[in-house]
Amino acid sequence: MRRTVIAFATILSLAFTPLAAQDFGKGFEAYEAGDFATALQEWTLLADQGDASAQTNLGNMYYKGRGVPQDDAEAVKWYRLAADQGNASAQFNLGNMYYNGQGVPQDDAEAMKWYRLAADQGNASAQFFLGVMYYKGRGVPQDDAEAVKWYRLAADQGDAGAQGVLATMYGKGQGVPQDYAEAVKWYRLAADQGDAGAQFILGIMYAEGRGVPQDYIMSHMWYNIASANRYKDAGEARDKIARLMTSIDISKAQAMARECVSSGYAKCGY
Repeated sequence: MRRTVIAFATILSLAFTPLAAQDFGKGFEAYEAGDFATALQEWTLLADQGDASAQTNLGNMYYKGRGVPQDDAEAVKWYRLAADQGNASAQFNLGNMYYNGQGVPQDDAEAMKWYRLAADQGNASAQFFLGVMYYKGRGVPQDDAEAVKWYRLAADQGDAGAQGVLATMYGKGQGVPQDYAEAVKWYRLAADQGDAGAQFILGIMYAEGRGVPQDYIMSHMWYNIASANRYKDAGEARDKIARLMTSIDISKAQAMARECVSSGYAKCGY
């Protein structure tokens, strides 16, 4: 399971006035600047009036203990108020609380309920976690094909974690026919977002010629990038592949890695 994600609401509920939107924005700017007292003041006023976005963000403040004592139960209270109004971020966050048993008894079925409500509104993180639930058989019967469905929805929205997991499903042939080329495609999309795990696996794919022609220079490049992003074992793998390469090829791979990173992953390869 990847790390817990908490979603913030960034837009005020549509029913509120321009003045209220200004207050919400003031709270968001204060939060981003680390002025949690002002954020708490602005969002509490709106949350008490029933604004779901402010309620969601108050829940996050209690969850993280920012400007208030850390309190999972209080976070759940505010998430639920917003979730009951259909706020997708709050629904996802409430699903996380049930998944992890934070502020509420652990309950996979309840987690599924809230993840699905958020996912049906297009929340990519919720779609990813639905995939996890189906993959692990938590709250639902285990179903790789259904897991792939939800991973793909999140991956299509650019969720790097979902892209990496979808790539793994293609590499192993779980829920889809095994297809190394398709695996490489999704690993590359995740790698281009800086996902070190995907970068490391691309190194493996090029070293072994899975889904791509075998290419030690490309392998070295991706291992090197993953190592720079502190992926465990990437440096060792890079040094191992280097023993099969000429000094000229190593220099080329190093130059390609520098260009790849400096270009924001736009120029990664020949």
